[in-house]
Amino acid sequence: MEPDMMAFARRLNQASQGERERLIRSGVAASHIQDLVETMHVSSERLLSMLNMPSSSVRRKIRQGVMLSPEHSERVLGLVCLIGQVTVMVEDSGNPNEFDAARWVGEWLERPLPALGGAKPSAYMDTTTGQKLVSNLLVQSQLGVFM
Repeated sequence: MEPDMMAFARRLNQASQGERERLIRSGVAASHIQDLVETMHVSSERLLSMLNMPSSSVRRKIRQGVMLSPEHSERVLGLVCLIGQVTVMVEDSGNPNEFDAARWVGEWLERPLPALGGAKPSAYMDTTTGQKLVSNLLVQSQLGVFM
């Protein structure tokens, strides 16, 4: 992930709920979708499907250089926050060198997990509740708690 995007992901993960809410309400630039595609090494189609966002309107917003709706901004920021969470977890473990958190998240989201009944975490990225569930699974895995 690009250094500025990594810094943003880390800051977002550590931001207060009020700060996140302000970002959501002000909207996220649609171009952040392309940034995520590149840093996570996933296709735009896969990312938009994961976030349950309409491809045609998102592409139009990217071309026009406008902001996403608060609903779509929340989904994008939730995913960025997840990348920030993984970044902090790896830094806390003491071995962050050469680790690409965004790429790892992109791959991990596509792995079926027993804790999700064999579902992929990517199936939960389209709602705030689902994103929190996935975030909690990461915390549990770091603590060695497996369901």
